[in-house]
Parts: sequence; structure tokens; C-alpha cells
Amino acid sequence: MIYRCAAAASYVFGRDFAGRNLSVFPDDAFLVSYPRSGSTWFRFLVGNLISKDRSISFHNVERVIPDIHVNSTRYIDSIPRPRVLKSHEYFDPRYKKVVYLVRDPRDVAVSYYHYYRKVKVLAEGYPMDRYVRTFLTGELQTWGSWGENVASWLSVRQNRDGFLLLRYEDLLDNPVQLLSKAAEFLGIPSTTDELARSVDLSSVERMRELEKIQGDEWVTIKGSRKDVPFIGTAISGRWRAELAHEAVIAIESAWGNLMTKLGYELSTGLRVHEPPRAVGHRRKALDSQLTAG
Repeated sequence: MIYRCAAAASYVFGRDFAGRNLSVFPDDAFLVSYPRSGSTWFRFLVGNLISKDRSISFHNVERVIPDIHVNSTRYIDSIPRPRVLKSHEYFDPRYKKVVYLVRDPRDVAVSYYHYYRKVKVLAEGYPMDRYVRTFLTGELQTWGSWGENVASWLSVRQNRDGFLLLRYEDLLDNPVQLLSKAAEFLGIPSTTDELARSVDLSSVERMRELEKIQGDEWVTIKGSRKDVPFIGTAISGRWRAELAHEAVIAIESAWGNLMTKLGYELSTGLRVHEPPRAVGHRRKALDSQLTAG
């Protein structure tokens, strides 16, 4: 009874985060990705197609395409349907229409490392190789490791209706073409001029300028370090300069099979020694530990 009252109060006052407790409707569409896979850029791209009368900024992106992990259940419930929502969740059978954006996990690891520096989870100078060990296990996340999250969606939904897989690297190379494909899938009317406008308004240069002006007011990075940017370099292959050889071996040996299937060439010549674990098994084990504690 006490728990129900507390949950009700959190809902009424908007103090919770929707997350996996979100109420999902059949006409919802989701932009899903593992964190640091280009999801904010992709949200700006799609948002600028949806918002015909004004451009997307950090001031209004949560109204156009809300992030279920930083907004309350009550707020998400207030968004007019049909909704387009951002999610990092591992496979959820309630999501009937999903655009899944995937990125090379070696670049994801680098980007995530700098994000954790920005939000002060990692201290300045924290060893990258030590961080990579936690990245591989996914222990800092509630949505599993990169391999668990990606495999959970691809193993069930790839090549089936209601699921569109896009690679971040392909989006970098052909933003208009890939955005057009996503718009058609999501049922967003778009002309060639509107696609070009969206790409222009979502450029890394513009987003960086918006971060400087509006970052302090955006819920995702409010109170974070100003000397570490949230908007990254928007390039692929950064891992080659920032990951030690041992870290590359660790990532490729853990997820090499999945990476190869997604078109990511392995640099070490290693072959995967085991498939990614199902995220549900790790999550159940974690829940059991928490319950026991």
C-alpha cells in the first residue's frame, strides 16, 4: 500500500522517469539505440521533419520527441498521439514500430567514456582500459551491454514488419537518403527540400552552438561539465586513436560475431568465442541480488 501511494504521488507530481514502465500504445513509434550511438542527432533529424514551423533545439526537443528516460510518466502520457519517442531499452514486445540505430561499439565505448566524464560519473584521468571493462559488462546501465541490447532487438525483430535497422556510419555518409527511408517508415511526409532542411538544421556545427547556449537548461546534461562537450565529433573510427590495442581485442572478442553481421570489420582478426548473453538473464540475476540485499 505504501509503495502504491508513493508511486501514485511520483506520477502526480512528475517525479518519476517513464522508462520501461511507460504506457505503450499501438500507434507509438520509437527511435531506439544503445546510448552514444548518434541518437540525439537522429532525434534532431527526425524532429526537424516533424516540426515544419520551427527548428528543433534543446529547448523543444523533449516536446517533439521525448526521451522516456529523462521525462516523467505523466509528461509522456500528456504527449498527443501518435507519438514518436526516444528509447534506449532492450527488446520490448510492446514496441510495434521501431527504428533501431546501431553504431560500431568501439566508437560507442569512446563516446560513452567522454559522456561519463561530462556528467561526472568518471573522474578526470580515469583509465580508459578500466572503463572498457565495465562497458563490456554493461554494469553501469539498466539496459544491458551494447551486445545484449543490440542482439535483443535483432534476434527477434530484424527483417520483420515494424522494424527498421539503420547504421550510424551510413547515416553519416548519406543523411538525406537514410532520413528519407526513416521518414517513409515512420509515415512522416517529406519533400526533398524538407529533408535537406532537416539535415542542415541538424548539423554538428549548429548542434554544438545550441549546446553552448542551451545546454544548461536541457534535462539530459543540466549541471554537467562545460569543458567536455555532449555533442561529439560526429565521425566514425575515432576508436583507432583512443582505444588501446588490448581494449580493441576485448571488444572484438566479445562481440565480433555480431559486429561482423552488422558490417563492422574486425581489426584484430579474432573470432567471437561466445554469443552475447541474453539481457534478460543478466537483468534477472541483478534483480535477484537487489531483492536479496
